[in-house]
Amino acid sequence: MTVTEPELLGSSSRSATPPITPAPASYTDRMSGHSKWSSIKHKKGAADAKRGALFTKLARAIQVAAKEGGGDTAGNAALGNAVQKAKDARMPKDNIERAIAKGTGADSDAAAFESVVYEGYGPGGVAILVEALTDNRNRTGSEVRHAFSRNAGSLGEPGSVAWLFEKKGLVLVDAERYSEDDAMVAIDAGAEDVLADESVFEVVTAPGDLAAVRDALEQAGVELESAELTMRPTTRVEVEEQQVAGLLRLLEGLEEHDDVVAVNANFDVDAAVLERVTA
Repeated sequence: MTVTEPELLGSSSRSATPPITPAPASYTDRMSGHSKWSSIKHKKGAADAKRGALFTKLARAIQVAAKEGGGDTAGNAALGNAVQKAKDARMPKDNIERAIAKGTGADSDAAAFESVVYEGYGPGGVAILVEALTDNRNRTGSEVRHAFSRNAGSLGEPGSVAWLFEKKGLVLVDAERYSEDDAMVAIDAGAEDVLADESVFEVVTAPGDLAAVRDALEQAGVELESAELTMRPTTRVEVEEQQVAGLLRLLEGLEEHDDVVAVNANFDVDAAVLERVTA
């Protein structure tokens, strides 16, 4: 069961949340840098030499999902998603099966991992939601707090930013390889929206429709950059160019932590600025 970290409270609270402009209904004409950041993260991860560290995170996610919902991927959506992500990363079948066995208790050497969510703020008042899997909450909490503080961020109280996100399925498709017509196959399969900019199509689904939309795109011959459940921001904060580098350092530092499995943020940055900063 997912828990928050009540002992790691910052000075931020819901009442202190910076002013936020509601997101428009569609980003078809202006998805800005947020979606491009998702694409950059995926490509960087795919080329990451630290594949062992990636496999460790994937195995933990499988283990916790199996522990909480059982070892049957057909009846456990979280496990099915975790296993699919592992397959996408070319994780060996034996590793996947071993992680499921640990989660269901079939492996007597299984470590006791649990889900923990940390909430905080980055440069520019950006809301950040960090999902972690840990066997030592005190250690992980201390290290996540340090990552925030050394990059001009701060932890917030439980619930301070979670209300700014909602769980969605998210599929990324390379817009330089495929047309809008290719991506629109997803709508017939139940996708809520297909958003676009010059480099990526972002297909948004209800959590329960992710697998069907993924299958429909793959059957249509569309190669996906990624397909996963994510905490998607419902509103976004504009970030000035001079704050972007510091924000990305914070996000990347959190993502590189061994116990962190996902970092979600509600920033909005001009795509051209993001390209300059990440070049």
